[in-house]
Amino acid sequence: MAEVENEPKKPQPPTRKVRKVRRAPNKNAIPPEILNDPEIAAAISSLPSAYNFEVHKTIHRLRLSSSTHLALQMPEGLLMYGPVLSDIFKRFSSVHSVVIQGDVTYGACCVDDLGAQAMGCDFLVHYGHSCLVPLTATTVPCLYVFVEIKIDDDHAAECLKRTIPKGSKVHVMGTVQFRGAIFSCRENLEKAGHTCVVPQAKPLSPGEVLGCTAPKGLYDESLGEGEQCMLFIADGRFHLEAAMIANPKLKAYRYDPYGKVLTEEGYEFNRMVSLRDKAITDATKAEVFGVILGTLGRQGNPAILYKVLELLRDRGKKTFVVLLSEIFPAKLDMMPQADAWVQIACPRLSIDWGHYFTKPILSPYELYRMVGETESKEGVYEMDFYEKGESNYWSNFGGDNAKRGTGE
Repeated sequence: MAEVENEPKKPQPPTRKVRKVRRAPNKNAIPPEILNDPEIAAAISSLPSAYNFEVHKTIHRLRLSSSTHLALQMPEGLLMYGPVLSDIFKRFSSVHSVVIQGDVTYGACCVDDLGAQAMGCDFLVHYGHSCLVPLTATTVPCLYVFVEIKIDDDHAAECLKRTIPKGSKVHVMGTVQFRGAIFSCRENLEKAGHTCVVPQAKPLSPGEVLGCTAPKGLYDESLGEGEQCMLFIADGRFHLEAAMIANPKLKAYRYDPYGKVLTEEGYEFNRMVSLRDKAITDATKAEVFGVILGTLGRQGNPAILYKVLELLRDRGKKTFVVLLSEIFPAKLDMMPQADAWVQIACPRLSIDWGHYFTKPILSPYELYRMVGETESKEGVYEMDFYEKGESNYWSNFGGDNAKRGTGE
């Protein structure tokens, strides 16, 4: 039989040898001898079972790094577990000594790697918050443990289902400890016929909200007020208030996982904006500005400090810099030379407590508004102090501020 012209030829096997891909061992994988150690399990049993302290992972990391001097940092609500964790790590890792850092820890911005380094520690475990300061920027190796908490997320979803109309759009958010519950609630609500969204303000985790950073623009103008809401899972209001400030039109419900209660929450957004607008207006008359760089952990960002000083000096304002770990009205009253203040520490200090200070005390965002570097929009107050962006130069991750003025 004659060969058909232009008939496609049968593919031939490759003539060259294909290199076999070998996977490098995963150093982060916890070895069975740690996971299955009955003595470690017995030691962990003295900690509350609902709290995930990631003890196995921490022991593995400490052994890998051959750390000998360990620092533990945690918010006050977890301090009671510090001695137990200290004993566990000394017993099952290479650690010889443990320091529990007792200074107040408001959030991940307070991670105190500099304090740990000053005490001669070669490893820091920070509990209860997410990784805001990159691990490449800390002065000692650092492990962030979220301490995820198991809750009755079915009850949270059921409470909301009985409260809002079926088919409502729900934005589910919360603090990082309840990250697992956020996604469980979304799944439960979707099964009940709701449209659910877990919003994200990068680089934070989906659904995660900080006191100074929250997803914005969640209100859908095409829907009615009764057809959309946020469900916030947290045991307090501080983080929820950030989400309400960023989305003032959106109805808010908070589920308290300890009391197992769902409450409708409110925030006096217009009153807050009025107070902050007055502070900004009063500060425009100031000739001398005191500029505060927060020294509580990594609250203060030197890169933002330099920009603030440049903005003020370019406009003929006199400035002086003060380093403070905590900011109180009485402390600032000791420096009457300042006509106004700018604090690079926590924006919520200005929002929540600014009206208690004798002189106007602005956040970096408010200073940018004062000097006209960003416009003021009706119904908008930026809550993006740790959100990545190209134009929010007052933010820790805005522009090139992520370098934190340290040359990274």
